Amino acid sequence: MKKAYLSIAVCCAFLVACSGEKTTGEEETAETMAKTIESTESEWIDLFDGTSFAGWHKYGGGEVGAAWKIEDGAIYLDATNKDGWQTGDGGDIVTDDEFDNFHLKYEWKIAENGNSGVIFFIHESDEYQYPWQTGPEMQVLDNDGHPDAKIVSHRAGDLYDLIVSEPEAVKPAGEWNMAEIIANNGSLEFRLNGESVVNTTMWTPEWEEMIANSKFKDMPGFGTYKKGRIALQDHGDVVHYRNIKLMKL
Repeated sequence: MKKAYLSIAVCCAFLVACSGEKTTGEEETAETMAKTIESTESEWIDLFDGTSFAGWHKYGGGEVGAAWKIEDGAIYLDATNKDGWQTGDGGDIVTDDEFDNFHLKYEWKIAENGNSGVIFFIHESDEYQYPWQTGPEMQVLDNDGHPDAKIVSHRAGDLYDLIVSEPEAVKPAGEWNMAEIIANNGSLEFRLNGESVVNTTMWTPEWEEMIANSKFKDMPGFGTYKKGRIALQDHGDVVHYRNIKLMKL
């Protein structure tokens, strides 16, 4: 398709050059064509290639733990030999690259009574033991079975412990959900299964006040970084992720 768009654009440019002048309609057509080409060439980056952990590592350094596995084009946390959160050969996994302004898309499904999350703007350093000490989280949860669902702002799709998602668009445990995180110059939006569920602005006095009234109040680095890694959380439960893509904004 990209070659076709370029060929049409070249033809349009040639015809306009031959005519010596542009009509209003021609100008609008050329502008639309340029925008189409630009949109087509905007690249979605595959953060997960469907077959390997290329581009990912265990938070704090080292290879992805053996509890994280790949099957049928999805990353999943195998909780068979785990007896809780962050135990066994698992741990949170993070992207090798850092991102600032981005549009992230991914699909997830959680096991019954399961808990996980996608964390972003993570500052990875020896100063912080866990990704959630710096990065905000879009919650992944079985709302019908996990105890966290009884806590306001801890349900699936929420900006964890900060903003309740609305409307509640999550699907039952075992079903795939489509999630999106859009962060652009402080503007933050969460989408779940086609619904816009969270909208806020980061790094404002209101943002700081919200953190001061949350469980993160004693974590000075939380929600302060404007660029960072993206993590898939090991909360000790079976969870699957697939089709993880990002567009830089």
